[in-house]
Parts: sequence; structure tokens; C-alpha cells
Amino acid sequence: MRAVLQRVSRASVTVDGQVTGEIGAGLLILVCAMEGDTEAKADQLAAKIAKLRIFKDEQGKMNLSIRDIGGSALIVSQFTLAADLRGNRPGFSTAAKPDEGKRLYEYFTAKVQAEGIATANGIFGADMDVSLNNDGPVTIWMDV
Repeated sequence: MRAVLQRVSRASVTVDGQVTGEIGAGLLILVCAMEGDTEAKADQLAAKIAKLRIFKDEQGKMNLSIRDIGGSALIVSQFTLAADLRGNRPGFSTAAKPDEGKRLYEYFTAKVQAEGIATANGIFGADMDVSLNNDGPVTIWMDV
């Protein structure tokens, strides 16, 4: 699975004029299930994100995890993270097929929740308007 994490002070997703997910301080997680990904990869990604120390401590050093700060995660499906950029028009054939991608997206969300992190979501496959206040900015790319 592939993810881009953005440390945020707040973030939201709107679909057709309706807010479908909204958080305060925490992480905006753009996630893509890749062809051949498994639940084990989703488990590994969720565990790594829960422990990742990218939030500031009292000395201003990135030493705290999302759990340490009581942060939330806004999880948004993003098949374009699978882009093949060899030409001028990206291809997305390495992304999981839609049914499997949705299943793994929902499974990943449940695993993040099981890590003790409150979550909110976009809508899989929808045209979403994502709004965020990037904190730092801190943006991390992960591939498991």
C-alpha cells in the first residue's frame, strides 16, 4: 500500500457540497491500495502510521506520534498515487481494481481505528474536495 501523510491542524472532505469527513489536529492520509496488496500490508501501514513520531514535543522536536497527541486521521482514497509517469499521461494500472481497492481502504481505516486513532473518511471513488491546513508543513510518503 502507498500513502502520503500530511500533518494538519485541520482537514475536511466535501462531496457534492456535503462534508463527509472532518478532523482537527492530526493526519490527512491519502492512501492507495496497489495491485497485489493484502490485509497484511494494510496492517503494517496502519501500525507504522500510529507509531510515526512526526508531531512536536515541548521542545519543538518531532518526537510524538498521532496517538501521543490524541490526534485524528482523515483517510482519503487516492488511486492516483499509483501513477506511472513514464509518458506524458499517467497510467494507473498498478492500482488495485476498484472492488479490491475499496475493500482494502475500508480495512485500512478499521485498522487505524484499532490503533486507537479516531478517523473520518472521504467517499471511495467520489470526486472529492479536500481542504487542509498543513502544519509545518510536514508531508511524508510511505510505501509498504
